[in-house]
Amino acid sequence: MASINRWIHAFRLRTLFLAVASVILGSGLAWFKGQFTLHTFLLACLLAVTLQVLANLANDLGDYLKGTDTTGRREGPVRALQGGSITPRAMKQAVTTGVLMCTVLGLALLFTAPGADNGEATLLFLLLGGTSVLAALFYTMGRNAYGYKGWGDLFAFLFFGPVPVIGTYFLHTGSADALPLLPAVGLGLISSMILNINNMRDIENDQSSGKITIAVKLGLKGAKRYHAVMTISTFLCFIAFNLLYLPVAPLAYLYLFLFLRFFSIMHNINNRGGGALDPYLKQTSLTGFLLSLAFVLCINL
Repeated sequence: MASINRWIHAFRLRTLFLAVASVILGSGLAWFKGQFTLHTFLLACLLAVTLQVLANLANDLGDYLKGTDTTGRREGPVRALQGGSITPRAMKQAVTTGVLMCTVLGLALLFTAPGADNGEATLLFLLLGGTSVLAALFYTMGRNAYGYKGWGDLFAFLFFGPVPVIGTYFLHTGSADALPLLPAVGLGLISSMILNINNMRDIENDQSSGKITIAVKLGLKGAKRYHAVMTISTFLCFIAFNLLYLPVAPLAYLYLFLFLRFFSIMHNINNRGGGALDPYLKQTSLTGFLLSLAFVLCINL
C-alpha cells in the first residue's frame, strides 16, 4: 500500500482536472454540432490523463536532476524524488512506461475516431501526438528544457488549450472549423494561469536555481498583473463564443457565474506570496474543470 501511495502522490492527482477538461470541452463542442461519439471521448480522456501523469513524472525527474528541488527553498509540497520516496531509476522506468502507454492509447484513438479516417488526418495526428509527448518530457528534462527558458506558459497554453480541445473536436467531427477556437483559447489561458501561480509560489527558488520563468522575468507584482490579464481574457473568450453562436439563449450563459470564482482567486493572490499561493493551484484547476463541464451542459441544453 505504501508503494502505491507514493506513486499516487507522484502522479499529482490535483493536476489531472484540466487534462480531462480539455477533452470534455472538445467533446462537448462536437456534441453541440451533433457529432459526439462515446468511445472517442473515453479514449481521449485516458490519453489526456496519461499524458498529464507522464508530464508530472518527467517534471519531477527533470527538476530533481537539475537540482531545482534540492535547494531547500522550494515552497510547494515535497516531491517524490526530492523526498526520497521514489528512486531516480524507478522514475526513469515510469517515464518510459508512460511514453509507451501514450503511444498505445494514441494509436487506438487514431484508428477508431470517426474524424481521423483519411491519410492526411492520420499524419497530422501522429505529428501532434508525438509533439505532445515531447512537450510532456522536455518541460524540465534535457539540457535545453523549455521550462527553464521562459517558454513554459506558451507550451501550457498550447497543449492544454488549442491542441487537445481542437484535436478532440476534430476526432469527433472531422471538421476544421472555427467553432472550438474561442473556448480552446480560454482553457489554454486557464492552464497558463495555473502554471503562473506555481511559478509565483516558487519564484525565489527558481531565481536561485537558474530556472527562468515568466514570473521570474516579470517579478511578483508583474506576474500578478499578468494573471489578471489572463483571467479577464479567458472571460472574454467564453462570453464571445456565446455572443457568436448562442446570442439569445439565456440558459447558455449560466456557466459564466463560475467566473466569480476566478475573479475571487485573482483578488486573493494579489495579497499573497510563497507557500500561501499553493492552495490556488488546485482551486484554479478544479474551477477550470467545472467551467468546462458547465459550459458543455449549458450550450447543449
